[in-house]
Amino acid sequence: MEHRKLRGNGVDIHVAIQGPSDGPVVLLIHGFPTLWYSWRHQIPGLAALGYRAVAPDLRGYGDSDAPPEISSYTCFHMVGDMIAVISALTEDKVFVVGHDWGALIAWYLCLFRPDKVKALVNLSVPFSLGGPIDPTVKPLDVLRKFYGDDFYMCRFQEVGEIEAEISEVGVERVVRRILTYRTPRPLILPKDKSFWGPKDETIPLPSWLTEEDVAYYVSKFQEKGYTGGVNYYRNFDRNNELLAPWVGCKIQVPTKFAIGEQDLVYHFPGAREYIHGPKFKEDVPLLEEPVVIEGAAHFVNQEKPQEILQLIVDFISKF
Repeated sequence: MEHRKLRGNGVDIHVAIQGPSDGPVVLLIHGFPTLWYSWRHQIPGLAALGYRAVAPDLRGYGDSDAPPEISSYTCFHMVGDMIAVISALTEDKVFVVGHDWGALIAWYLCLFRPDKVKALVNLSVPFSLGGPIDPTVKPLDVLRKFYGDDFYMCRFQEVGEIEAEISEVGVERVVRRILTYRTPRPLILPKDKSFWGPKDETIPLPSWLTEEDVAYYVSKFQEKGYTGGVNYYRNFDRNNELLAPWVGCKIQVPTKFAIGEQDLVYHFPGAREYIHGPKFKEDVPLLEEPVVIEGAAHFVNQEKPQEILQLIVDFISKF
């Protein structure tokens, strides 16, 4: 596996690359709070099949640059970074695979630059969550109304406070607690810090997550902190204003969508109805039948690595 930095859109983006230089590029976009490393199982699997797997650390994460301004983490910045990565590696269209925030970025990429995407596999976040809606609506107000001020996306708006809380809890505990969260309901972060549990309480790891995996995540988040990742959430309202020109636009890219049956997103109000109802297909006309992965929660690409690899390959091999 090769690691390099690609310059584009004003920042350096670290990417992990494996596979033949002339192979079709598969761009793997991670979410919060992970890194390129969340695709550690799929990268060699894709490379072995002749694809060129490319997994960046998003801006603000890992070994990529982290601009200090909150306004540097909008949907345009995210997509600009991905276009820079694509353009540095190929003149052809690429396959795109996204998870969590990576799925949102992939939806945006397909909205703004469908000419760059051959086909899309998205995990965990359907188009309805983050796609363009009435620009007069403030998504954060809607979230507060549904879930209250302690909903994690709302708490993330507390500039400085949430960083201080994470610092007090400790990076390792944050990594363990979030990656092992399997409760199929909204993530609530009470200000009494009870979500994190007592400091002397051991958080056991599931079979899919090793101490070595945790150590890698911890090392990178100790270096970079969580501010960059949290800043993505601090642009929800701004993104909705910026997306106004695309209200009503459809995703015109062949798409496969999968989600874990225990994923907290799958249990958001209206999510299952949207995913399995007619609206998802209306928004994404080239969508294949969505897949629900049994026994998996939110971090489905790490929890069910071979199943997700097979799902990706079965879909993109058609194109």
